Amino acid sequence: MNRTLFSKQINKEMIDGLKNDTQAFLAFLQNQNDGTIVYVLEKLGHLENDYSREPLLNLLNNRNKNIRALSLKNLAKMVDISLLSVFIKYAGNDESAEVRREAVSAIGRLRNEKAIPALINFLIDSDPKVVMQAIRGLLVFASRLDIKQKLKKLLNHPNELIKEVINKEVNGFSYKSNSAQRHDEFPYFLKNTVVQGDVQEALKYVPDESVHLTFTSPPYYNARDYSIYQSYDEYLNFLEKVFKEVHRVTKEGRFFILNTSPIIIPRISRAHASKRYPIPYDIHPFLVKMGWEFIDDIVWVKPEACVKNRNAGFLQHRKPLGYKPNAVTEMLMVYRKKTDKLLDWNMHQYNWDKVKRSKVLGKYETMNVWRIDPAFDKVHSAVFPIEICNRVIRFYSFVGDLIFDPFAGSGTLGRAAANLDRYFFLTEKEQKYINRIQESLCKDNNLFNSKNNQSIFLDIKKFTSLSKEKI
Repeated sequence: MNRTLFSKQINKEMIDGLKNDTQAFLAFLQNQNDGTIVYVLEKLGHLENDYSREPLLNLLNNRNKNIRALSLKNLAKMVDISLLSVFIKYAGNDESAEVRREAVSAIGRLRNEKAIPALINFLIDSDPKVVMQAIRGLLVFASRLDIKQKLKKLLNHPNELIKEVINKEVNGFSYKSNSAQRHDEFPYFLKNTVVQGDVQEALKYVPDESVHLTFTSPPYYNARDYSIYQSYDEYLNFLEKVFKEVHRVTKEGRFFILNTSPIIIPRISRAHASKRYPIPYDIHPFLVKMGWEFIDDIVWVKPEACVKNRNAGFLQHRKPLGYKPNAVTEMLMVYRKKTDKLLDWNMHQYNWDKVKRSKVLGKYETMNVWRIDPAFDKVHSAVFPIEICNRVIRFYSFVGDLIFDPFAGSGTLGRAAANLDRYFFLTEKEQKYINRIQESLCKDNNLFNSKNNQSIFLDIKKFTSLSKEKI
């Protein structure tokens, strides 16, 4: 039976009657299937008396773990210290991890010093979520020196989330913004600015927390004439240095989206094998270590006809071990600059008019698989489709934000930013791509028809000089 039918047959008045009449509740439960019992337990609401105690205690013997967990959750609402032994029993002995977690949560919700020894015992549980529930219960008494000392020992716990919670709640650690500028503002000299030069050099002159969103696709490892490195380690080291600086210049809690894919280096002869490098998976550990929090993975799927055919040999011989699928996907890895603040805080930094203008209206992609045709350019061999840029900008920034691409290429991100009432900051090393960006932006004269919105092209020396004047 679905929930719509449940809601028609079991309404609020009926549930209120059951929870205030022990015998009626017991009789009702004897004749119901698990689905109905779960629905009623989810809808019990506030329990002002103990009429429901006996029926709920009986349900703790039910074979269905969801029923046991929900029964404990409802018993906890009574905040009755006499139930402590019951909660301890199920927290320590139930076969279901979900039930054990709910039981420890119930112990904590008693908010009673008599529960402290039990909560301390669960700090050494093998289930990190049980430990987290015990921490939550003990934080109520964190002003006590003995409790604080017990919790501080968890800084050596192997679980990263537990260490993070203890560091924040007990040691008072927090991720704080270093910028005196308002969150919705950015340094004016970066507005619609394109810098020709090495990105590492340019970033030295960008103030902390200047950028709202970075979206980029780094140069392929030794797959293009503009990206030659002595070794794969050198390539990864270069990206690590760049993305560490991107982290510094990104505003608190804002996003970095990285478009990458594994790359194949062709074999030098038939006597040698080709080499495939898993770039997105090798970059990820560096990003997490430097302070980016992984949020999502989005898979960009291209039509098979657009990619190199790796399957031709297998198609002919059909021998096992020789299968090589055509690589039609790239990864958009979504990261957020680590902060204690929730996304709501970031949203509240904007006035209502700007929020309203930034809303994503109409149909939008609900899945993490984006099927978008690749783009082709007469100058650049690996360009962003503008549709990808449009989606990323609309989903991860507000009107008036500064959007950054450290490897600008043909400047597609800048065009998309301008089209969507954002500003851009681009860096690009190659002169031919700078020329392409200028050509591309000149086509959109309507976007740059006022002095306020004109794009500025600077070499690294002029940018350095300008930044020193403005800082």
